Amino acid sequence: MTEATAAFSIAEMLRGYSIEVSHLQSKLLDTAIERLQPGTEVFLPWIPGANPMDVVAPAARLRQAGFVPVPHVGARHIESVSQFERLVASLAGEAGVDRVLIVGGDRAIPAGPYDSSLALMQTGLFQKAGIVRMAVGGFPEGNPHIPETILQEALEAKVRFARGGGMQLSIVTQFCFAAEPIVKWLRHIRAKGIDNPVRIGLAGPAGLITLARYAVRCGIGNSLHVLTENPSFARLLIEKGPEPIIRDLAASAEPGSGNHGPLPIGIEGLHLYVFGGLNKTVDWINGQLAQ
Repeated sequence: MTEATAAFSIAEMLRGYSIEVSHLQSKLLDTAIERLQPGTEVFLPWIPGANPMDVVAPAARLRQAGFVPVPHVGARHIESVSQFERLVASLAGEAGVDRVLIVGGDRAIPAGPYDSSLALMQTGLFQKAGIVRMAVGGFPEGNPHIPETILQEALEAKVRFARGGGMQLSIVTQFCFAAEPIVKWLRHIRAKGIDNPVRIGLAGPAGLITLARYAVRCGIGNSLHVLTENPSFARLLIEKGPEPIIRDLAASAEPGSGNHGPLPIGIEGLHLYVFGGLNKTVDWINGQLAQ
């Protein structure tokens, strides 16, 4: 696919983007508040081993500064029902959070009573606290710890539960370095009747070694081949960020494909992972939006 065949510009694809920022680094949060546009959805990743309550104050600070905090909640890292109750109450009350991203958590043995994101949804605690906007993970390239059939069944189960419970469920994908597996996966879930909005995860500009390290950790083997087997494309990712991938996604628009909003094939927006640093990613985003 080429730029000439794209139905959407990179700036159009980036409008309404979300971004992931570690809340454990206060200076990084300062930078996010200073440089990001108010109203931006800022995801606060779950940090294994950290106190779950540590996300509350940063989420509150983002909310007070005019941003939309989206804390991650890792099911397998929650130690008890009471801990989960305190966390949800504090997020909804003290921080004013109205949406979360629920992840299972890469942990072989759960620390407490919850073994999946669906289990957290089924407690009803989020809903009782007024948090009815929930996002779950999507895996265009699979998960190295979970068979593909299990991933698909789990996603379908979460979609069914959300529909029955009046929840607004969206999907945020792992980051990829190639558009093909993303498009293939999107078409697959749409064919299965999953029409929930999807945010596509992409890595902001970063060094090749850093990108490869995160790719191995997240199990995106097919995309990793793009870096190792295509040096010229790898240089583009380092120098220009995810522009080539976004162009290919933009060119994938198909009439009648179940679009959500103005973007192709049911894409709600793009979600940026800042492996190479927040400033570098924000510089790249602003440069694209200014064109």
